[in-house]
Amino acid sequence: MRFVKSVKPAAAAISLISAGIPKSLDISSPTSVQSVAKTIAQNTMSFYKGTDNQFVDLDAPYYWWQCGAMMGSMLDYSHYTGDHTYDKKIATAIVAQAGPDFDFMSPAHAGQEGNDDQAFWGFTVLAAAERNFPQPRSDIPGYLELGENIWKSLASRWDTSTCNGGLRWQIFASNPNGLDYKNAVSNGGFFQLSARLARITGNQTYVEWANKVWDWTQGTGIINEYYQVLDGASSAKNCSDVNAARTPSFSYSQGIYTYGAAVMANISTGADQNKWTDRTKRLLESSQNYFTPFGDVKNSTDVMYEHACEHIDICNTDMRSFKGYFSRFVYASKMMVPSIKPTVDRLLHTSAKAAAQGCQGGSKGTMCGTKWYVDGFYGDAGLGEQMSALETIQGILIDQAKPPLKGDDIKTVRTFLSS
Repeated sequence: MRFVKSVKPAAAAISLISAGIPKSLDISSPTSVQSVAKTIAQNTMSFYKGTDNQFVDLDAPYYWWQCGAMMGSMLDYSHYTGDHTYDKKIATAIVAQAGPDFDFMSPAHAGQEGNDDQAFWGFTVLAAAERNFPQPRSDIPGYLELGENIWKSLASRWDTSTCNGGLRWQIFASNPNGLDYKNAVSNGGFFQLSARLARITGNQTYVEWANKVWDWTQGTGIINEYYQVLDGASSAKNCSDVNAARTPSFSYSQGIYTYGAAVMANISTGADQNKWTDRTKRLLESSQNYFTPFGDVKNSTDVMYEHACEHIDICNTDMRSFKGYFSRFVYASKMMVPSIKPTVDRLLHTSAKAAAQGCQGGSKGTMCGTKWYVDGFYGDAGLGEQMSALETIQGILIDQAKPPLKGDDIKTVRTFLSS
């Protein structure tokens, strides 16, 4: 990657507009989508106390990984709407996590960092690289190099002592909760980062690893014959305990693998392209289990829900954000595999309208709630709820956004655009 002292990112074609009332969303109007996204972005950033020059961890109950996820959502907001209000805060937050080896192994967060946490920061770092997002610190490598370092760190922990491979959920023995669990998100994160780095660099090593991780995931049954992405398996049982009847599944795992497969389809040719396109479509088809919670009644058709927990009110703080990552990655998938666009738009545009109707909580009547298939606000107005609504609504704008950059088009940019 070439370093450039000062290169300005291209200005967005869409002008900035005032914040709007979410329940008035008109998905056919880019101006309306921008206006509503601006309001929800403000609500999202209200959970973050950092400044343009200083990173601050999120308050409990939000973990370090969710801050990385949040910055990824806000990167999407900046890219899709052209509103650069938060760019300096985002950049400062990202580079503050680089760590002594520039691989996002953060000593300050070692007590909670797992492979999936590092992967989520990796998603954000690569999104910044793919958009030439400003990186103001000359003492820290550019985003692409940081992303490659994260990938190397994950690859170094590929564990063949059980299950013929795979990443464990946790990294450190001092954090034993999940140390004997090989989960979909850690391995799916590694798979997606491999695919995206293959597209960016053209390096065949990343292609080989993407294939390796996919084959391992299918071989264990974590991706089953119906293309459901199940949560994980016990390494203590040599990953023999995967079963759709008792192993939960979550929307964000489905989305992570879908985008990785879509990127692989995008960079492949011939039979390989057909294979990855088919995998993408089958993952998307299986993901419809996360929609229409009550069949065709209660106005829930094509409305997203977290089926492992939401309808019975047991979603924890993390789970309430999962729909947002599903939306982020499935919207991005249609840019890589355009043939899935009708299905993606049907599901996510319907869900966006429903999500906006649920953003009627809080003192200003604009905070978003948990359930989108009820009439008005329902549940908590936490960070996860705001991110889920934000990603699902702002993703409507992806068709007019620039696709992810690759190759020599990726540069290290030092200059911020003004809002």
